Amino acid sequence: MIDTKTRLRVGRAIEKTEEEVAQNLMQQVKRYAPDAGPPALVTDGKGAYREAMLETWGKVPEYGGRGAPPKLPRPGEDWYYAQIIKKRKGGKLESVRIKIIYGDPEEVKKKLECHTAYVERTHLTSRQMNGRLVRKTLSFSKELRLLQAATALEDALYNFTRPVKTLRVEVAYPTEQVRWQQRTPAMAAGLTDHIWTPRELLTTILVPQPMNT
Repeated sequence: MIDTKTRLRVGRAIEKTEEEVAQNLMQQVKRYAPDAGPPALVTDGKGAYREAMLETWGKVPEYGGRGAPPKLPRPGEDWYYAQIIKKRKGGKLESVRIKIIYGDPEEVKKKLECHTAYVERTHLTSRQMNGRLVRKTLSFSKELRLLQAATALEDALYNFTRPVKTLRVEVAYPTEQVRWQQRTPAMAAGLTDHIWTPRELLTTILVPQPMNT
């Protein structure tokens, strides 16, 4: 899961099924923002994010005294979720359709960039950084715990040590030598004020901040 504005990887789930992945990711988001609702979300047409969002944030309406009482949770009015459904034929992209799952269609399109380009690009970056994700090679991960450890390190390196060109900003007082400040996703998200080195990442002890209760 990636934040489109900062390119920050905010969650990752490694499970056997798409349903388990969706549920795990939604629980990760809720754990770090327990009082907030679901994020505005764009996914492809696969997975089970519609159901995972309902299970995680949905609320059963109060019984009004008429008819059968509601049993299933319902989405909130301020939810935004769109699916990008791509149809391929013979390995070629034939069509792209935007399906609005939650929210007013016009509002969803205004709020969200209705494409999956950012997450597809970060998937490519993952395969370049992490040999355990490359198919049909000897480095392909055979044990789940080792894959989880490798991807956790990869995400940390990506977020804190790798500047992203599109995130750079012009410095306040540019010179002939320095005009742009390179930024990592963690810098764009306000988590740090500098580009970390791998050594700093591996030797810094992070103290968890208490959550609001």
